[in-house]
Amino acid sequence: MEEIGIKRRKKMSNPIVSIIVLLISTFSFAQNSQTITLEKAIEKAKANNIDLKIADKEIEKQTVLKKTAFQVDPLQVQYQGGQFNSVDYDHNVSIQQYFPIGKITKANRQLQEELAKLAEKRKALTEYEIEKAVSLAYYQYLYGVSIQKLNNELFEIYTKFLKNAELRFQTGESGNIEVISAKAKSKEIETQKAKLEYDLVVYQKQLQYFIQTDENIVPDATTPLQYANPTASNDDKIQGLVNDYYTQQISVYQKEANTFKAMRTSKLGLGYFGQTIDTKSYFQGFTAGLQIPLFGGANTAKAKASEISVSQSKLELDKSKLTLKLQKEELQNEFEKQKIALVYYQNEGLQYAEQIITTAQKSYANGDMSYWSYISFLNQAIDIKKQSAEAINAYNQSAIQLQFPSFNNN
Repeated sequence: MEEIGIKRRKKMSNPIVSIIVLLISTFSFAQNSQTITLEKAIEKAKANNIDLKIADKEIEKQTVLKKTAFQVDPLQVQYQGGQFNSVDYDHNVSIQQYFPIGKITKANRQLQEELAKLAEKRKALTEYEIEKAVSLAYYQYLYGVSIQKLNNELFEIYTKFLKNAELRFQTGESGNIEVISAKAKSKEIETQKAKLEYDLVVYQKQLQYFIQTDENIVPDATTPLQYANPTASNDDKIQGLVNDYYTQQISVYQKEANTFKAMRTSKLGLGYFGQTIDTKSYFQGFTAGLQIPLFGGANTAKAKASEISVSQSKLELDKSKLTLKLQKEELQNEFEKQKIALVYYQNEGLQYAEQIITTAQKSYANGDMSYWSYISFLNQAIDIKKQSAEAINAYNQSAIQLQFPSFNNN
């Protein structure tokens, strides 16, 4: 029986141990974490992000490929030996090299230059997406902090309530149900605190993922919880980026079509030969020739295909303009809707919640309010505060989405 009792006590202590471990790990994390502003977070993300590093390599690659604009055919070296002049065994060596003529070299160089520019435009769009992702993750963490503060505030409220309930029970003014209810609520809030700690870790890891760093980075606690309104200077940012991207893509297809057309031109060949006749004398000379593409249908078809791609990119640009315009209107309406809710809670809702809590606590402490009425008013005030925190979060998400509308560049 003694051994069974020991085992039971060990099993019951596990939840307490878990909470202690969580608090220790949270404290350790807070000690080792580094606070950062949103601007610095975005700057760090752009410096660390692997996608941007890949984009830089693409730009570097296209820049290097500019050197391939002048392309010559492989050198042709041919040896011939045998009785091709007489019964004697003679030798013949010939060397020939063909060079591109016309506009092919210029067309290749222009195509590579446009491809390098396209890689830069694509990188700019990636930077835009990173800035948006970091902003969303940054304010999601701040929202988690605000919920955590609200939970701590509620814990203080119910701690006071529990003391009053215990005092009223001891004096015989109320039943034990009030004490049990207060204890249950306090434990519920305490459990919620542990859950919120895990939520904050998740939010922090999301931010760390977009910044792509091993450092434990957290948002600056002094950052205002409310996201700044989207500025007018950023209104047309995404439209400009998308317009630049598709315009550059059109330029690439145009230069690609020119390259295929230039491939239909002839190539100039220069050569040298040396041979023996009757195995005694050595004769040599030079040759010149042209490679004439009599069957240029393949390059003609490729040029037409590139011209069709030009038309497709123009249509995609028109589609993106319309999509962004409609999306901006939708996001603007959503932003205004969330703004109305936020203004209400800032100007009235939170004041009502504080008044309800203060009045209810005084009335309950003085015995002017029943337990059930007190709980009802307290829950109403708590709901208002929760809705206020959710309103700020919804407003922030909406404001960020408005400043960074989504785009699609397949």
